[in-house]
Amino acid sequence: MSRIPVPRSGRPVAVLALAAGLLGLLAAPPGAPTPSPRTSPVAAVAENTATVFYWTKTKNWTAHHLHYAPDGGSWTTVPGVAMEPACTDWVKKTVSLGTAAGLQATFNNGSGTWDNNGGRNYALGTGNITVKDGVVAHSDPCADTTPSPAAGATVYYSTEALGWSTANIHYQPAGGAWTAVPGVGMQAACAGWWKREIDLGTAASLRAAFNNGNGTWDNNGGSDYTIGTGVSTVRNRVVTAHAADPCAATPPDTQAPTAPAGVTAAAADGVSVLLSWDPATDDRGVTKYQVTRTGGSGGTVVTDVASTVYSDTGLAERTAYTYTVRAVDAAGNVSAASAPATATTGDRPATPATGKPLGTDPRKDPIYFVLTARFNDGDPSNDRGGSQHVKSGNAANDDPMFRGDFKGLIQKLDYVKGLGFSAIWVTPVVLNRSDYDYHGYHGWDFYKVDPRLESAGASYQDLIDAAHAKGMKIYQDVVYNHSSRWGAKGLFVPTVYGVRDGQWSWYYDEKQPGFEYDGLTIDAKTGKSYYNGDLWSTAEPAGNTCVNWGKPTGGKSAEGYTVYNCQWPSPTSGMFPKELYHQCWIGNWEGEDSRSCWLHEDLADFNTENPTVQNYLIGAYDKYIDMGVDGFRVDTAVHIPRTTWNRRFLPAIQERVTQRHGAEAAKNFFVFGEVAAFVNDKWNRGSVNHSAQFYTWKERKEYDADDAKAALEMYDYEQQQGTGNQPTSTNAFLDGNSYHTPDHSRFSGMNVIDMRMHMNFGDAQNAFSNGKDSDDSYNDATYNVVYVDSHDYGPNKSSERYAGGTDAWAENMSLMWTFRGIPTLYYGSEIEFQKGKKIDCGPTCPLADTGRAYFGDHVAGSVTATDFSQVSSASGAVATTLQQPLVRHVQRLNQIRRAIPALQTGQYSTEGVTGGMAFKRRYTSGSTDSFALVTVSGGASFTGVPNGTYTDAVTGDVRTVTGGTLSVAAPGKGNLRVYVLNGPGRIGTAGPYLK
Repeated sequence: MSRIPVPRSGRPVAVLALAAGLLGLLAAPPGAPTPSPRTSPVAAVAENTATVFYWTKTKNWTAHHLHYAPDGGSWTTVPGVAMEPACTDWVKKTVSLGTAAGLQATFNNGSGTWDNNGGRNYALGTGNITVKDGVVAHSDPCADTTPSPAAGATVYYSTEALGWSTANIHYQPAGGAWTAVPGVGMQAACAGWWKREIDLGTAASLRAAFNNGNGTWDNNGGSDYTIGTGVSTVRNRVVTAHAADPCAATPPDTQAPTAPAGVTAAAADGVSVLLSWDPATDDRGVTKYQVTRTGGSGGTVVTDVASTVYSDTGLAERTAYTYTVRAVDAAGNVSAASAPATATTGDRPATPATGKPLGTDPRKDPIYFVLTARFNDGDPSNDRGGSQHVKSGNAANDDPMFRGDFKGLIQKLDYVKGLGFSAIWVTPVVLNRSDYDYHGYHGWDFYKVDPRLESAGASYQDLIDAAHAKGMKIYQDVVYNHSSRWGAKGLFVPTVYGVRDGQWSWYYDEKQPGFEYDGLTIDAKTGKSYYNGDLWSTAEPAGNTCVNWGKPTGGKSAEGYTVYNCQWPSPTSGMFPKELYHQCWIGNWEGEDSRSCWLHEDLADFNTENPTVQNYLIGAYDKYIDMGVDGFRVDTAVHIPRTTWNRRFLPAIQERVTQRHGAEAAKNFFVFGEVAAFVNDKWNRGSVNHSAQFYTWKERKEYDADDAKAALEMYDYEQQQGTGNQPTSTNAFLDGNSYHTPDHSRFSGMNVIDMRMHMNFGDAQNAFSNGKDSDDSYNDATYNVVYVDSHDYGPNKSSERYAGGTDAWAENMSLMWTFRGIPTLYYGSEIEFQKGKKIDCGPTCPLADTGRAYFGDHVAGSVTATDFSQVSSASGAVATTLQQPLVRHVQRLNQIRRAIPALQTGQYSTEGVTGGMAFKRRYTSGSTDSFALVTVSGGASFTGVPNGTYTDAVTGDVRTVTGGTLSVAAPGKGNLRVYVLNGPGRIGTAGPYLK
């Protein structure tokens, strides 16, 4: 699909659209009269006019707009003025040019498709002008024809989501006048729908807004609705042109879907079979699939599946099973069976998946984030340095990149619990493969846990079970966007050119039959764990698509060695099939290509719109859902189209959790995406598709059934809608002092990291102000994950770990633990670990010199936690760590937050609140009614609050409010006051900041 051509106007189209979108809801209804100017009349000046005729037959658009600028004048607002029917196959528009002798012009369909004369615009004069297939002439093509009949519009408006008991349409035919406010009444058509037939005369469209007759308006966020002739529906701010009558009786569906094709079955994890297939088609849509299994002693088993991938578990060992798949539509029509697929199971795994997620509201659980390989080393036998061990300087520090492991994390669960955290975010656990892969983001075998993290008695399953036994959740970092540069085992692994000569024999390992890379096992012949003999060949492989196989590029390596074509995988080398991987580099990080091209040379970009790729990834992550993880942190979520998340990956997650663990667990399975925006804008440089809040919403309209086409359609549509026409929500906000039930009906299923607050945490006041400013555009900002710095960046896109000082850290923490969202701390920040150090420099410097240094030395010794934030005993280095000021600060913050529901799940407001960082929060459910007044660092005054007894959770101070006002003195930087109505009293003991 081509991109939208941009007219060569005096102002860019995007700027015009943005300016229009920012109008928002109007104080007066659209079309209201404006005051007359109080100036003396002046003599009329003769004006030039042009009547522009445009040929419609070739493009066959349903609507036509003229976007123009008189010579020397300004352009009209996008999309321009609507053209009207002239005669058969022609539309026209007469425009005033003033004293100009001509105009620049482009044409469009009002929905983003343009004719701008190949980017040159049309140069037109005055009088009658025709534009036909790019040719300009001066004539009236309709001079000898009968005028077109009057046009009509039938408008259906849905009030289902609004609850209105009546509806009016206030409208303006193109070129005509608005109706008088409130417009004309619409007739009830059927449940939830209202109808009005409108005579447009010669106009080809109308602008409209709707109201309930009592002052409540829907004017499309201030932009009004543009509606064409024929039947149109308006539902949830989406206009559907040439629509079917929503109240017409639907004829019975008797057509069955097509039989599913491409069914494959493969044994996985011994007694499991992974089944996948291509989507079936149906005239009204497939709703589910029926998977039929035969074989073994269980007879015939039929299972309903909502996606195109199914993992069949708990089967018999060493048994052949045969599967067929049928598609089912909403009417119950069933397709013919697919071709059969057969798989034979192996031996039962020694450690079956036994986990079950805790299934509680994720907002109650503060998160501690660890790079597992750098946190704590419980088993030195699985340490591995990799090919860059010496070059990086890690060898000199006896600090292999893979050092920490699950055993080390299990050993220190009491440390994390003693800090008060009840959720741990771990970096990706899948088997990685690259030159420097300890962080986990270079996935190679997505179905296998990396053995460099596991030990006897300390598998990934053991970690999950051990955390759950302590009431702690495990959030797994997952990657859907890319694999390692060497591809993904089980999907596609490229063959690279390699010559074992005097230059490259150190790099290309001799093939060892039967040896399989797992990152851990040492190849006896080479002594390497990073063996690559299975990846390369000097002989051109069958079906090779790589260009100039094995020929020198003319370049040299850093060592001066000859570099060959097809030696290093890249998107443009032809080494990856376009069906499975994208074929380009990102050129514009705020452009469409940022979702369909490679981020970096060692991150091969999946074609996530391909069903085979989707099935591979869904099947892989089903395994970890089955193990009982409590949620997924989604890496590089912004680099996959929202349509793909909403159509495929997010529903698959929900389906699997529901299937394995129940509906309540699915409701609270926490998915939070990294939608990286490194600017302070509410909308990332004005691009809605690249902004975090955008991903928290469902789609607003239907797109093509093909996922790749749908992604482009959605991108174009939403970019045209702009920032001023995006959905909004009050889910994070109190209604005065009252909590209200949030509306999650349009929630996509993905929450997000609060990148805007993260970028502004150089100063807590900035983070607070920027956070508040964005909250109406998230579906529910109370689920935002909030942190100061991470394994990638510090505030303001700093490449160093935060070094703002202990007082500033304490202030940031006090805000994070009391404001909306889920507070998250990157490992070691509780002692300002590696403050000011560069977070990551790859293998060009030792890890010990970076923000990803090994932390185990600081938690060495023993520690026992009796409860969250409660340590009963500690010895060794960890005892010293636990005495640090920020440790004591975060322990008490966690105590306070855990005791006050309003601070966990409450909505907030700053209405009637004065003070720099001050707000009120409330949560009400059943017998729970928690109301808190909070101020951080500075003083505050709260007016219009409920009367009653308030107790400060920090000091125990008691205030009785009788006139709706409570004033609080400034507690000092990093300190805070939390006055709770009918509160529990002081929580915890005074520390270095909370006192």
